[in-house]
Amino acid sequence: MSTFFKDKVVVVTGGSDGIGKALVDMLITQGAKVATCGRNQDKLYDLQVKHSGSHLHTMVADVSNLNDCNNFINSTISNFGGIDVLINNAGISMRALLKDADIDVLKKVMDINYYGTVYCTKLALNSLIERKGTIVGVSSIAGYRGLPGRSGYSASKFAINGWLEAVRTELLDEGVNVMWVCPGFTTSNIRNVALNSKGQKQGESPMDESKMMSSEECAEHILKAIEHRKRTLVLTFNGKRTVFMNKFFPSLADKLVKKFFFKNGELVR
Repeated sequence: MSTFFKDKVVVVTGGSDGIGKALVDMLITQGAKVATCGRNQDKLYDLQVKHSGSHLHTMVADVSNLNDCNNFINSTISNFGGIDVLINNAGISMRALLKDADIDVLKKVMDINYYGTVYCTKLALNSLIERKGTIVGVSSIAGYRGLPGRSGYSASKFAINGWLEAVRTELLDEGVNVMWVCPGFTTSNIRNVALNSKGQKQGESPMDESKMMSSEECAEHILKAIEHRKRTLVLTFNGKRTVFMNKFFPSLADKLVKKFFFKNGELVR
């Protein structure tokens, strides 16, 4: 087992479910001091019970709220003395065609996915520079290729990729590594709680979760990439193929993506 994370302070936003929870579990096993936030107090309590006796700091926080982010980041620095790694993982998806979707749905997705990343990164930045740490954005293949029915989600992930690329360039001489991770479809709760056209949780996954990469495997790849100070990480064969096709054969990618997501003119995934 790697000792890279031993005694390092690692912040994981959205650590009560899916990839975030898998990251928290693995980091604590590897001896890290972990801080995580989420909106569900019961799930955070379960994490505390599971890792009783470990260096785990949890706080109920909505990353789309600047004050919540401020309280979370400041309390982490107060508890652990600083931040070595920030993993901006908290996120929400959506599933609705633009013609059906309320504008508020697009805004909410952007507020959580993009502004949540901006807020936490900005607030933790001085500590990360001081410690020559790492900033990670958990983005998506949807940050390289716009996906139908997920226009707001795609927009937020494109925004994260572009913003982190700019920040990476700003910090090249500061010793801070900035990385964005783009998983393909991964088993997590994100599709169950994806917003429908009216901003309500859709409640079930339209995808075959059994054929997807597990959250645990995804988390393992992310931690290895952090250790090796990678720039980007694109996961799954389908994810890599989608990025390649979209870059070199964009018109064909349009047709293939439409065929994957639609059947008889209806959005099926």
